[in-house]
Parts: sequence; C-alpha cells; structure tokens
Amino acid sequence: MCEAGRRLYASALRSGRIARAEVEPAPCLMDFALLHPDPDDADWLRPVPPSAALAQHLQPIEREIQQRRQHSVELAECFGPFMDISAQDPPTTHAITVLEGVNRINAALDLATAECRTEVLTIQPGGGRSEDRLTEALERGLSVVDRGVSIRTLYQHTVRHSPGILAYAERMADANVEIRTLEELIERLIVFDRTVAFIPAQDDRQVALELRHPGLVEYLVKVFEQLWNRAAPLLEEVKYDPAPRGISGVQRSIAHLLVEGHVDDSIARRLGMNVRTCRAHVAKLSAALGSTSRAQLGYLIARSGILDQDS
Repeated sequence: MCEAGRRLYASALRSGRIARAEVEPAPCLMDFALLHPDPDDADWLRPVPPSAALAQHLQPIEREIQQRRQHSVELAECFGPFMDISAQDPPTTHAITVLEGVNRINAALDLATAECRTEVLTIQPGGGRSEDRLTEALERGLSVVDRGVSIRTLYQHTVRHSPGILAYAERMADANVEIRTLEELIERLIVFDRTVAFIPAQDDRQVALELRHPGLVEYLVKVFEQLWNRAAPLLEEVKYDPAPRGISGVQRSIAHLLVEGHVDDSIARRLGMNVRTCRAHVAKLSAALGSTSRAQLGYLIARSGILDQDS
C-alpha cells in the first residue's frame, strides 16, 4: 500500500466507513480489496477487517508453498533409487562433458571461474573483439584476479592494432595478467587451475567440450606453454627475421600458407584478420615478387627463398 492508502485504511477502520471520494488518491485500497461498497449508501465504502484481508492474500501463497513442497517430495522419491545406486559405487569423474548452447557454455565457464583458485590460461585466436565480448572478458578477469588468480592470455598479432584489446590490456595492467601474441594460433582454449579445460566442438561455437581428464588437460597445458614461449609480449615490438625485397613478417606467413594450398578465407581465419586485409597482403606480396597470377605467385615464392629460414 502507498502511504495515503495506509492512512485512509486506518481511518476507515476507526470510523467504520469512509467516503468514496476520499479514497480516489489511493487506488491501492481497491486493488488490495480492502474496501467494499456500503450497502446503505453508494457514496460510502466500508473497510474489510485486516484479518480477513490478510487471509485472502496469504491463501494463494500458502497454496503455492504446499505445491512446491509436494513437488520436492516427488523429486526426492524419483531420484531416491539412483542415489542408492550412486552411494554403492565410488563416484565417477566426467572426463568429457558436451555443452550445447551459449547459455550452458557460459554457465559452465562462470562456475569454473568461481571455483578457480590459482591460474587461468587462455588462447583467443582471431582479430579484435567486440565491445560486448571485451566487457564480458573484463568482468570475468577482474572477478578472478581480485582473488589472487593469475591470467595468461595468447592473442594473434593482429590484435596489436585493436583499440579495444589495448584498452583491455591497459585496464588489467596492474593486475596479475600477462598478454602475449603470435602470428598464428590453435583454436580457442581456456584452462582453469590446470584441472579443467574448455575447447570449442564446432566452428559456430554453439557446442563446447568441458575436459577434466588429467591426461587431456596436461597435454593442452603443454601446448599452451610451447606457444607461450614463442609469443611476444603485447606491449613490446614484434621482431621479425629479415626477409628480402621488403616483405613483412605477416606477408611471409601468408606466403607459407599459400604454398601449402590454403585459400584466402582459410589464411585470414588462421592469422586472425579479415579476408580483405589478407587479399591486400597477397597483392603486396605479388607486387614485390613480380607475380601476375596465383599459380605464378606460388612458383615465385618457392624460388625467392623467403621461406628458406622457415624450412
């Protein structure tokens, strides 16, 4: 009830009735069914006793409570036989759990984040991130570093030109967070406390795998550490080995993938850039080597020696 409704209801209880015109500023009295028309005079209203009004409002709540209690009893009876079976044998660890749908994936990540106590390792392939994803990452990151948890994240070199990623790194600079970049990465990976890992199961990221088998998690941690040792800190300049004809490190990486037979879409995805940027680098590479076709470009790359150091 509003304050005016409280005052008017108390007045009606004291006097036994109240003029209909007086209650117009307090429609809550009628909404709560605290007044009813005076049978002797239509211009007046009589108060409903508070005990009767309270019982009327409590009745549906009590009925819902009874229904929920009955539901809880039915659930306990349903799961009781399975609990008995579970108690007889040692509990099993779910080595691989399939998570379908973004909501279930995020719920599992939130739970692992809440339970994390020492370290988070993440690999985030691709280019810059949307504002929503960076905000989500910032919230998760702050929630764990405040508990003394360390975070190490691997991005691709292309994020060095992303204002959002640089702002995120600056925000986390004072925390126990390290960020490094590589030219090319494996698919997305998140590892909590070296005991549980999450990897995508589909390209659309609608299905993920939660891995708790010690052997699998240890293997993924070793993969992360190998990539980490080769990566460069985000805020330090990337040093490329010198290449002939002014060909950049990015263009040399593209050349390597071209001679392996990858198309533009595949190269762009693996190097974390959009297709337009990839094609611009291919065009510069073609101009530097004097190529007029894709077939000739592959031949000239092999002949130029720019991949000799890689091989």
